Amino acid sequence: MTHLDPAATAWLLAATALVLLMTPGLAIFYGGMVRSSGVLNMLMMSFISIPLVTVVWLLGGYSLAFGDDAGGGIIGDLGHFGLAGINPGTLHEVDPTTHAAVPELLFVTFQLTFAILTVALISGAIADRAKFSAWMIFVPVWALIVYAPIAHWVWTPNGWLQKLGALDYAGGLVVEIASGASALAMALVLGPRVGFKVDAMRPHNLPFVLLGAGLLWFGWFGFNAGSALAANGTAAAVFLNTLVAGCLGMLGWLVVEARRDGKPTTFGAASGAVAGLVAITPSCGYINTLGAVVVGLAAGVVCSFAVSWKFKGNYDDSLDVVGVHFVGGIVGTLLIGFLAAGVMTDQTAPGHRGLFFSGGLAQLGKQALGVIVVAAFAFGVTFLLGKVLDKTIGFRVSREHEVAGVDFALHAETAYAEGVHGHSPSRIGKPTGH
Repeated sequence: MTHLDPAATAWLLAATALVLLMTPGLAIFYGGMVRSSGVLNMLMMSFISIPLVTVVWLLGGYSLAFGDDAGGGIIGDLGHFGLAGINPGTLHEVDPTTHAAVPELLFVTFQLTFAILTVALISGAIADRAKFSAWMIFVPVWALIVYAPIAHWVWTPNGWLQKLGALDYAGGLVVEIASGASALAMALVLGPRVGFKVDAMRPHNLPFVLLGAGLLWFGWFGFNAGSALAANGTAAAVFLNTLVAGCLGMLGWLVVEARRDGKPTTFGAASGAVAGLVAITPSCGYINTLGAVVVGLAAGVVCSFAVSWKFKGNYDDSLDVVGVHFVGGIVGTLLIGFLAAGVMTDQTAPGHRGLFFSGGLAQLGKQALGVIVVAAFAFGVTFLLGKVLDKTIGFRVSREHEVAGVDFALHAETAYAEGVHGHSPSRIGKPTGH
């Protein structure tokens, strides 16, 4: 009979709190990366995602993502609408061999924190120019029509990508590629910022960026190791893989910076660590520690070049969501096809091995298909959603508000005592006198 596993429950409670902390960490990370005139708006775009996604997740998001399959492995049914049929005594089995389980309400909450973070990631691509009112509509709708279906495809037993054999341990497809492809779509919908490729647009607070990166790294242990849904050796291996990949991502990025630009930067250190963490997210439960070294290093190097592609492609991905999360997610997801090792997959995905561990090319093909389908779906649906909102209520602030600063225009506040561009709030947009 299914029975409650106290150790797994205790670990998942802690992991859930860690993952929830990642959204405030992302807010600080993104907040430091924008100009001083938009930091509060950037913080709010992440923080408002917490209540908005929570409401729709409890109403129907969880059921659509993790409810019984409604047909074809495409979407769940609404059997748990409003969490119907789930109470403190309802259990979610985490080990079919021992029938160990955790409270389903805890599993609901754990998965909720993933959904919150994923939609918040998109905000980085449209920093400094998005209407907050439009963002508040975009967030819950996106969580229902983009995130929930992809989560069902990948993470439920009857999901069509799961049945196909595509592997995603903690969110390379569901979180990183989905958010990255959606970020690209929204960057195209809103168009570039005023002064893109002309003005410097440097981060206004690098200590914020490093603090945010540190909080994200801390929370990522819950993100990845928590996905083991148990307090066991697999969780320990995933924990170490997460640490190793973050370290190698940072080193890889800094080496590229030092050789290309002459000096390693604090901004590069933070970005490289996040790139390594992004790439290890899908693969952490399937590769060994040496594999984590390869994944982290590859992500740090590749993403350090990918962030400049926006200038050639003429899409203004303000805070490099595409270059880090989309590209890093692809790197980590595809490398499973090469590096999936029996020592890990025998516990997490029996029968799946990568090319370098006598698995042939089959797994790589499945990973590539997963990347293509998830990216295309997320991009297409998000682009359509963004266009509808833009044509109806408008998604972009006026040029005047963008130039003056979205903090005061949208929230009637400024982050610093001196205000935006050196003016007090009462003088924003007015000429200075002597």
